Amino acid sequence: MNQIEPGVQYNYVYDEDEYMIQEEEWDRDLLLDPAWEKQQRKTFTAWCNSHLRKAGTQIENIEEDFRNGLKLMLLLEVISGERLPKPDRGKMRFHKIANVNKALDYIASKGVKLVSIGAEEIVDGNVKMTLGMIWTIILRFAIQDISVEETSAKEGLLLWCQRKTAPYRNVNIQNFHTSWKDGLGLCALIHRHRPDLIDYSKLNKDDPIGNINLAMEIAEKHLDIPKMLDAEDIVNTPKPDERAIMTYVSCFYHAFAGAEQLLEWIRRTIPWLENRTPEKTMQAMQKKLEDFRDYRRKHKPPKVQEKCQLEINFNTLQTKLRISNRPAFMPSEGKMVSDIAGAWQRLEQAEKGYEEWLLNEIRRLERLEHLAEKFRQKASTHETWAYGKEQILLQKDYESASLTEVRALLRKHEAFESDLAAHQDRVEQIAAIAQELNELDYHDAVNVNDRCQKICDQWDRLGTLTQKRREALERTEKLLETIDQLHLEFAKRAAPFNNWMEGAMEDLQDMFIVHSIEEIQSLITAHEQFKATLPEADGERQSILAIQNEVEKVIQSYNIRISSSNPYSTVTMDELRNKWDKVKQLVPIRDQSLQEELARQHANERLRRQFAAQANAIGPWIQNKMEEIARSSIQITGALEDQMNQLKQYEHNIINYKNNIDKLEGDHQLIQEALVFDNKHTNYTMEHIRVGWELLLTTIARTINEVETQILTRDAKGITQEQMNEFRASFNHFDRRKNGLMDHEDFRACLISMGYDLGEAEFARIMTLVDPNGQGTVTFQSFIDFMTRETADTDTAEQVIASFRILASDKPYILAEELRRELPPDQAQYCIKRMPPYSGPGSVPGALDYTAFSSALYGESDL
Repeated sequence: MNQIEPGVQYNYVYDEDEYMIQEEEWDRDLLLDPAWEKQQRKTFTAWCNSHLRKAGTQIENIEEDFRNGLKLMLLLEVISGERLPKPDRGKMRFHKIANVNKALDYIASKGVKLVSIGAEEIVDGNVKMTLGMIWTIILRFAIQDISVEETSAKEGLLLWCQRKTAPYRNVNIQNFHTSWKDGLGLCALIHRHRPDLIDYSKLNKDDPIGNINLAMEIAEKHLDIPKMLDAEDIVNTPKPDERAIMTYVSCFYHAFAGAEQLLEWIRRTIPWLENRTPEKTMQAMQKKLEDFRDYRRKHKPPKVQEKCQLEINFNTLQTKLRISNRPAFMPSEGKMVSDIAGAWQRLEQAEKGYEEWLLNEIRRLERLEHLAEKFRQKASTHETWAYGKEQILLQKDYESASLTEVRALLRKHEAFESDLAAHQDRVEQIAAIAQELNELDYHDAVNVNDRCQKICDQWDRLGTLTQKRREALERTEKLLETIDQLHLEFAKRAAPFNNWMEGAMEDLQDMFIVHSIEEIQSLITAHEQFKATLPEADGERQSILAIQNEVEKVIQSYNIRISSSNPYSTVTMDELRNKWDKVKQLVPIRDQSLQEELARQHANERLRRQFAAQANAIGPWIQNKMEEIARSSIQITGALEDQMNQLKQYEHNIINYKNNIDKLEGDHQLIQEALVFDNKHTNYTMEHIRVGWELLLTTIARTINEVETQILTRDAKGITQEQMNEFRASFNHFDRRKNGLMDHEDFRACLISMGYDLGEAEFARIMTLVDPNGQGTVTFQSFIDFMTRETADTDTAEQVIASFRILASDKPYILAEELRRELPPDQAQYCIKRMPPYSGPGSVPGALDYTAFSSALYGESDL
């Protein structure tokens, strides 16, 4: 028989500590002895094919045929009886590496330490790595499980060989290399178990090749052990390859140790079948059922066949020995056919009822799993719902919330209470399911009870916290309503009071401009009335402050963590305090400024009265003097010399009056510095006085000049005083505005009254004489000159020349400055415009020829 016992989980679980520790690690850097490499190639290839042929395939080249990983995975499935992951069917390098890695991972999962063997080396066809990997597989699946008298693996196999060959001469098995070179060890193993196949007495120690070939041929023919080595390789090699020999010898162990293996299998399987310890999970029990079905379907049938084959072999062996008159074969104690039958009977008894127990236990666990899953779902749903609820209920967010926010929190809490009541049924269901799981002896009842207890405890806490939070929210709502009413009252009273203070500050800081004592007195009266309202305002301020103090007292007393700021008002306590302090500061400042202004207005009033007293005296005096001068200029009686004397007296008096004007200017300067712009005590302003004074000075000077001119004209023309008076009377008569000037119409009327028959041309000619500058008026001097020319028959050019010579101080020429100084402006301008330049002896720049002018004027020259 050639049956390798797979390490199935149903009857034995290997411990990694039981695995054989390799004698030596596979050194990547060492090279195999060529002879050893040849032996390993042949042996390992034959060993692999002995298993692969069960799957209908084989390998030819050990390093090439395992490169894609497919046959390697198939080999492992055949020798282990287990399914490996589905291989990759691609032909790319990474597909091959993936397949080899799956095989290596499976080997590693069996507790085998792969030393320096990588998938890349196998895919690359590395002979050394490939042989090392196959040796690892042989160790694990062919040698690892060999156990003899408490020794295992290599030592167990060696001990088994020693026990089986001990009675034979010339056989001394001490190792797995030189001890097998003569072939007697192999022949002894065959003869010990199948004496019918070989006659050991005829063997010759000196024919090692014949002995080895004989043993290999019998093994291949009768024992189904393929020929794995060449006799010449073993004999001619000083030290045959240990791994190759060990692999080949292990096949004899598996072929001859059938009874031992069967008994060992029964010994391991009976405790497994008798074990009625229930598993905790449905998956574990399903795995037990699957293992049992695998046992009935896969593992037991080969053992039944193996048992029958053992019985057949034993009976055949005994028959052949009896026919050959040889002693009967006696197995070692405890390994008789009767021993195997008894063990098998115990196996059948243990197997009986195991499947029914499994099905019942699965139904029980199915019910428990259903309940447990229902418990988990409901518990998870509840825990998910309850997650964070305690933290939410423990929140004191209401302590810093506004009234609106607290009301919203209260409504939200009411919704939570409804939700909490709706979850009561689920909690009760969870507790009921947990109770049922306990009654059914659920394996994880401790955790279920713990979880259920936590849920119930949490539920109780949620109920307590819910009630406490409702009470806290309702209490906070009432407090915030109180605070809200106080804030509203504060806002209603603080806003008007704040506006009053702002208006008061504006009034107290308002710039006032007054111009009289009455106006400042009015402001002082209003200010006194305002001060009278301050006690009442202070009372209102105290009341408003009391409202805010009450708010802060409530907040502090009940530890409410909200801002004391008022949502209904932008006015703060600090703002009210600051503005009130500002008002109190401004009141005395306003008092002082009003009193200072009152004093200033009194001083201004004194300045007004002082200025008015002088202005009221100076103004009429100037007016009187102007009238007196005007009367003297139109006076028609008296000599011009008397009039001149009177005017000189006027001029003297005016000059002496200048001190009064200067003093008034000083008072006016004081008024301007005091910014006084009006004076109800007088209608005179300084500007009026200045204009009047300047006009008075101009008038007296002009009048004196006119009288002097009249005297010169009278003397030059020989006009009598009576004529001069007549001229004055006529001029005054037609001077309608009484300003010493006649306009053209007045002058025309005057000429007509004196008998002139005037056409427009003649009047225009006369106007060029009396109004040479075209000013539109005729002065009294121009009128006298015209009337003198018209009435004086004795006028000659010599008389005019004599007059100009007097004006020129006896010079043969006259200057424009002298004409302007001695003659009226219009007459001076007339003469300057018409006098030709003087070019005679003693001429100076700007000299005018008055002789040529006079001769031309009276027709005595062609000028």
